[in-house]
Amino acid sequence: MAGGRLFQRILFLLAIVPAPLFAASKPNIIIMLMDDMGWGDLGVFGHPSKETPNLDQMAAEGMLFTDFYTANPLCSPSRSALLTGRLPIRNGFYTTNDHARNGYTPQNIVGGIQDNEILISEVLSKGGYVSKIIGKWHLGHQPQFLPLKHGFNEFFGSTNCHFGPFDNKTTPNIPVYENDVMQGRYYQDFLIDTSSGLSDMSQLFIESALDFIDRQNTAGSPFFLYWAPDANHAPSYASKQFLGKSQRGIYGDATIELDYGVGEILKLLKKLKIDKNTFVFFTSDNGAAIVSRTFGGCNGPFLCGKETTYEGGLREPAIAWWPGKIEPGQVTHQLGSVMDLYTTAIDIAGLTPPADRVIDGKSLTATLFNKTVDESKVIYYYRGNELMAVRHGLYKAHRWTWTNSMEEFNKGINFCQGEEVTNVTTHDQMNHSSQPILFHLGKDPGEKYPLSSKSAEYVQAMKIIQPLIDEHLNNLIPGVAQLNWCDNGVMHWSPPGCEKINECIDPPKSNPQKCVWPH
Repeated sequence: MAGGRLFQRILFLLAIVPAPLFAASKPNIIIMLMDDMGWGDLGVFGHPSKETPNLDQMAAEGMLFTDFYTANPLCSPSRSALLTGRLPIRNGFYTTNDHARNGYTPQNIVGGIQDNEILISEVLSKGGYVSKIIGKWHLGHQPQFLPLKHGFNEFFGSTNCHFGPFDNKTTPNIPVYENDVMQGRYYQDFLIDTSSGLSDMSQLFIESALDFIDRQNTAGSPFFLYWAPDANHAPSYASKQFLGKSQRGIYGDATIELDYGVGEILKLLKKLKIDKNTFVFFTSDNGAAIVSRTFGGCNGPFLCGKETTYEGGLREPAIAWWPGKIEPGQVTHQLGSVMDLYTTAIDIAGLTPPADRVIDGKSLTATLFNKTVDESKVIYYYRGNELMAVRHGLYKAHRWTWTNSMEEFNKGINFCQGEEVTNVTTHDQMNHSSQPILFHLGKDPGEKYPLSSKSAEYVQAMKIIQPLIDEHLNNLIPGVAQLNWCDNGVMHWSPPGCEKINECIDPPKSNPQKCVWPH
């Protein structure tokens, strides 16, 4: 079976043919994915600090998406969905170790992105694109999972988040890669001061992006840049020139610096006169981490945050920019998802997506260029292996509710700081699938006032939503779960290239165990 899927994948990559939309001009494509940035963190989305002038200007020159979603309330699954155009339940970025648990790719994870998944970088490479990822990968760190094995031509960043520092005895420090070779480790060679938040990593990620764009422009090559800096993720960091600039503390400093980076990238596109041939999309991987309190971001009016399937966990800031193609100053209420970026980018490149599998992403080109709204769009809110909620139009139906366990809550882990909605923000996993809790997100974006199940409005809305749920679940074929097994023996003891810089560490004996996911 696996060999057959791989053969189908090879046939697809050999058979990609241009579609007519933008085949002649081969536009450049840039996707900017932030880490733990909330819907309410940008000035244009209402944050009172007004500290994101470049992003606000990007929105003024492009199209603001008010109803844009990630595919999972945690980093690794959401990134897998963006790059494959498929829900994590399909591409394997989930766990079956327990019900509705958020899994991801810490450095002891055994699994990662599978060869039978076709990433956006692989599709674009067949159309002549040069692709680079800068920042956080998070789709597995063993050699077979690295970006250059999955269609990217260049990589500067890390396979994991910048957690640490570690002792290199029980846990090794996380490596930073240039292409497929480590250049050093966080906290040793790439410094992050956790007491002050000082680090030059964002500047390195900005400079790498500018260099890549300049080189591809000189070479005359169409390019795909996946810019995924992680400075907003705790522990947040910023370089010296931005440290202490924000009224919001270190998280705000990190946001100001990333906003600066966005501005520098757009400025270079204009300077090189390729702005009118470059599609840029800005968004985030999941909602802000409310658990970090004043050290985290803002989800605006939405309930809870990262790790949950309430609006604060999955609704993201989103801006599309393409001078001359996207009319400036537009605001759209089109429902959208990070998975749509997969299909949109392929569409813009004049290529066709894989036809041998379910692709959950839908092209947004009609919205971007014609300002149309597809009212049939459905958003599926997954947490691990469970479909927790579904949105259609302005209605959202919760099949399950859960914040986190009372045991974790009593440890101080609170994903809904200062917010409690009776029978909604539950600490037990509550099954409402026989009678979902329904909200009207137009009247009640904060999910505070459930509609009465006896009301005509509820009955009418569920007549539409329930068949969508049934059809989705009846036709769902889950992929092989990649987030079930952990092993300290596969941690970053001796990554490729460690011998060149004398940073190899002898690993412990392999001892695979089922991963424990508390949330």
